Amino acid sequence: MPHFILQTNESHTYDAIVIGSGISGGWAAKELCEKGLKTLVLERGRMVRHVTDYPTMNHEHWDFEHRGRLSYEDTRKYHIQVRSGFINEANKHFHVNDVENPYTEIKRFDWIRGDQVGGRSLLWGKQCYRWSDLDFEANAKEGIGIDWPIRYKDIQDWYTYVEKYVGISGEKLGLPHLPDGHFLPPMELNCLEKHVKARIESEFKERYLTIGRVAHLTEPMNGRGKCQYRNRCSRGCPFGAYFSSNAVTLPAADATGNLTLRPDSAVHSIIYDAQTGKASGVRIVDTVTLETTEFYARIIFLNASTLGSTSILLNSTSARFPNGMGNDSGELGHNLMDHHYRLGAMGSYEGFEDQYYKGRRPNGIYIPRYRNLNEQTRHPDFLRGYGYQGGGGRGNWGGGVNSEGIGADFKENLFKPGGWGMTLVGFGECLPYHENKVTLNHNLKDKAGLPTLAFDCEFKTNEMAMRKHIQADAAEMLEKAGFKNISTFDHAGGIGVGVHEMGTARMGRDPKTSVLNGNNQVHAVPNVFVTDGACMTSSSCVNPSITYMALTARAVDFAVQEMKFNRL
Repeated sequence: MPHFILQTNESHTYDAIVIGSGISGGWAAKELCEKGLKTLVLERGRMVRHVTDYPTMNHEHWDFEHRGRLSYEDTRKYHIQVRSGFINEANKHFHVNDVENPYTEIKRFDWIRGDQVGGRSLLWGKQCYRWSDLDFEANAKEGIGIDWPIRYKDIQDWYTYVEKYVGISGEKLGLPHLPDGHFLPPMELNCLEKHVKARIESEFKERYLTIGRVAHLTEPMNGRGKCQYRNRCSRGCPFGAYFSSNAVTLPAADATGNLTLRPDSAVHSIIYDAQTGKASGVRIVDTVTLETTEFYARIIFLNASTLGSTSILLNSTSARFPNGMGNDSGELGHNLMDHHYRLGAMGSYEGFEDQYYKGRRPNGIYIPRYRNLNEQTRHPDFLRGYGYQGGGGRGNWGGGVNSEGIGADFKENLFKPGGWGMTLVGFGECLPYHENKVTLNHNLKDKAGLPTLAFDCEFKTNEMAMRKHIQADAAEMLEKAGFKNISTFDHAGGIGVGVHEMGTARMGRDPKTSVLNGNNQVHAVPNVFVTDGACMTSSSCVNPSITYMALTARAVDFAVQEMKFNRL
């Protein structure tokens, strides 16, 4: 990462302030800076520079004291993060310390966080799928929640804009419910996955299997190297092969000379000016010195993550907004969603003993949604749908751990690959329930002295009914593809473990039922924009990050145009 200005200017005044430096915050910074705005980015976590601050990026298994496993002390320190299964000795420094970052679970919520410059863009799964009008129109057609104020045509070109810059590898399918994007060459399926693809597509109408559409470069682009198939992504990629704020958008913002980045800056609240009816700035607590400082700007982009952004809005109270900035509708904090997953089926396959594959591909297969696309595919037991991720592979020398034996033949057998197997993992849509909510807990403060969140949310009847069919369909597809020893699994966990939290400050047309309008502006405070997951009105069943990026680029373009005409 290039050199950043870590000191703010004397007047503390900027053209724009961006709160958060993760996937959407990085995009907001890049777009604002490239459009000529002097921009302050506030990040509550520590500084992380690309390459320089990836301490384990080249470590081998034996370089770790505990061979990659967390110590007993660390499991206590990261007692929430370990619920995800994503944290280990190699990437623990990119996850929050749960003891220092408490919250309240009225009902279980697995909040997986990465408070640092770059946020969870250093940890995300990088799967990128466009939404379609099947998603944007679902609420209105089914009478669920409220209608989206936008449709696919409103962000179609913005999807293309961000895809060209991010670098998405994938295969075009021509499916209207999963629009094709601007793709780099796809990663290759292995021999078993090709076999399963052929069998599924011949046995089931409307079902397709493809390689995941993923933000990994398969060819060099804009000074970034292509993926090396190391599958050490969660440690930070020194090649810049996968998209992160640290490797891509923040350096682009910095190159303009318009960026000021201030880490260790926990936002207390957004300052409201009753005379203008707009926000005038942001109040922060320095997490090192615990000093309070205010910064001012004409426009503010709130990109602190779904729950971080909503927490800030809830804490931004005034005479005009006693229940949180923009909360005239009473919907702020409500309609919390996440994808439900960690269920499906697995099995073993006899064959392809003479074949293997090269490298550790950081990507899997994808089976797009095929339920409730139209009347012909409508399911009587549940609304919306699901897709599958997963993949096929072959056992390696690790299968010999703790096995008995001695001599040359024993050692020779350790080098023989194990059998083939495949796992299909379902990702299902969660409906937007008003009663699924977060609120501020003023009795439990964080290390900056700010109120924390209390979670009261759960998956409900529709999601539970869907999960039964996700397992059954996965097992049936494996059976039709010739697998043996098929078993289903369901490890639901709590909401949050999908790490796709959405909602709580939803978009809509009516200020009486929503927090944001169709341009991601707070209805009652037009110079505040929210373009992270908080803005989502429904959740679809695909990974949401590419949609956040498209919405952010679109909102910045709108905001700058409004500034030019002195409407902001």
